[in-house]
Amino acid sequence: MMSFIRAANNIFWGWLIAALLLGTGIYYSIRLGFPQVKHFKRMFKLMMAESGEKGGISSFQSLCTALGGQVGSGNIVGVATAIASGGYGAVFWMWVTAILGMPLMVGEGILAQVFRVKREDGTYTGGPAYYLEKGVKQKWLAVMFAISIIFGPGLVNMTVHSNSITTSCIQVFSIPPMVVGIALFLLTAAVVIGGIKRIAEVASYVVPFMAIGYLLIAGYTVAANISLFPKAIGLIIKSAFSSSAVAGGAMGFTVKQAFRYGVARGLFSNEAGQGTVANVYATASVKHPAQQGIAAMVTVFIDTIIICTATALMIITTGAIESGTTGAALVQIATTSVTGNFGHIFILLSLLFFGWTTMLVCVYMGEVNLEWLFPNNKWIIKVFRLVSCSMLIVGSVLTVPTVWELLDFTNALMTFCNTIALLCLVNLVAKTLKDYEEQLKNGVEIPAWDWNKSSLD
Repeated sequence: MMSFIRAANNIFWGWLIAALLLGTGIYYSIRLGFPQVKHFKRMFKLMMAESGEKGGISSFQSLCTALGGQVGSGNIVGVATAIASGGYGAVFWMWVTAILGMPLMVGEGILAQVFRVKREDGTYTGGPAYYLEKGVKQKWLAVMFAISIIFGPGLVNMTVHSNSITTSCIQVFSIPPMVVGIALFLLTAAVVIGGIKRIAEVASYVVPFMAIGYLLIAGYTVAANISLFPKAIGLIIKSAFSSSAVAGGAMGFTVKQAFRYGVARGLFSNEAGQGTVANVYATASVKHPAQQGIAAMVTVFIDTIIICTATALMIITTGAIESGTTGAALVQIATTSVTGNFGHIFILLSLLFFGWTTMLVCVYMGEVNLEWLFPNNKWIIKVFRLVSCSMLIVGSVLTVPTVWELLDFTNALMTFCNTIALLCLVNLVAKTLKDYEEQLKNGVEIPAWDWNKSSLD
């Protein structure tokens, strides 16, 4: 089974998904007038916008929840494995994935809002499965996406973060991996039973705190080796376009490897084009779909351009790659070279907070799509929550390569389905964004959308 998955990943991530993702990103950039440039300042302003109506959660809460899902092990372990598997050049392709992914987030945010559905409790639900069915009118693609996200983020992704946290714990404390898994199970289950409102509330408090704390320590580590900063940037750019060697020449990496792992890990980190966070964006109560779309770009920028870059610079400037390790251990070596034993504890805490918020959102993403597949079956949701949280125990004893191969496979399937939707519905996205921009041009301070009109008119 694993040999089939590895072979499929070589096809998916060798060129297919990368070309589809980056090609769609280029097309969206041009079609929407480069919103990542035009609305760069506005996206920060909109992330703090208040709710447009009662019910659901605020835009800020939805963005914190989305960031909670995006800023996770991928920002630490994902960057480390990208560099260890693809060389320094992988970081450059992570940047490219983020820049071209920002317009895709505009599309996902808009479509999630336009095709959302209101629940009986006043909250909203939606995402790719909804706009694939109602907008693209291809239910088989919607089913494929729903199954992929239930199995991927809902189950496999839980093992990734559990595995990363467990590995980091073992580096600091001599405790059995199973104990870590059980503790994570209890912590996560205690929150997810409260649904999206409780998850959003927790994320709005935890995410800003954990991101700022991580960046402060990362900045301190890089500052201690500031003389190597220019060289680090040069190595990242140079290695993206030519074969390179790191660790004293012991390991060599090709441009293909840098591209493959940079795009794959970049996608895992910011999820742009994958469609997962669109499930969260549908929950926000905003006055205009484009408001959520523009604000959604912030998550990609913070996740990859800022946090992932901070991790990469720590690894490169400290020379930690020469240790020959990978994953969380590699980042711990980088921080301990400057901060001493505190580095082990700090990375452990970072993985715990980053991974925990991601796990909360992963369970919700699975729920949304299970709810779409089996409407009005609340017992299925309860069983799924239990199974999903139980994967944290399973992940604590799995090996890293096995986990990442499975995750790459499910990510590829979701990206394939979601980018098809983005391409098919690009005119609707452009029309909605234009409506927002024209209202701004006409002096409307807070543009509003007529939610009663047909989304396809």
